[in-house]
Amino acid sequence: MLIEKYTADWIRAFELLKFEIAKGLRGTEFQIEHVGSTAVPNLAAKAIIDIDIIYEKATEFEAIKTGLINLGYFHNGDQGIAQREVFKRITSSNHKILDGIRHHLYVCQATSNELKRHILFRDFLRNNDWARIEYEAKKYELAMKARQDKKLYAELKELHLKDFVNSIVEK
Repeated sequence: MLIEKYTADWIRAFELLKFEIAKGLRGTEFQIEHVGSTAVPNLAAKAIIDIDIIYEKATEFEAIKTGLINLGYFHNGDQGIAQREVFKRITSSNHKILDGIRHHLYVCQATSNELKRHILFRDFLRNNDWARIEYEAKKYELAMKARQDKKLYAELKELHLKDFVNSIVEK
């Protein structure tokens, strides 16, 4: 199944990832946030942990980038979303936790609009059952329309859930 029922294992997976990433970024000023659907209790989701690394001073980005490269990530640019830098695993890397837990890793300055959207949306869903339930229903519907195809699901989600997310963020 593309969308899985919520499990507290996602919180534990995030904590393991956070610990390993934090070790690799010692000496750098940053915060690590669990964002996305797996960060919302009782919300069904794709079993991929979304992580935002947050820094205050623009000068910290290069140190974070270097630390992540040393951990086996590569910088993949902003992928068309301003103020959100994407890091992906190097396929030849061999780290039990960082390679064993599916995750998306983003680096954002604290003033980033995309970071604010991630946090606002996550927190709204955590605090408003009606929104979480509605969002989950929409996700299941799109997964069925996509016939469980990940790429098609991502395209449909961008088309059909953008307005829902925007309306929540505006609230």
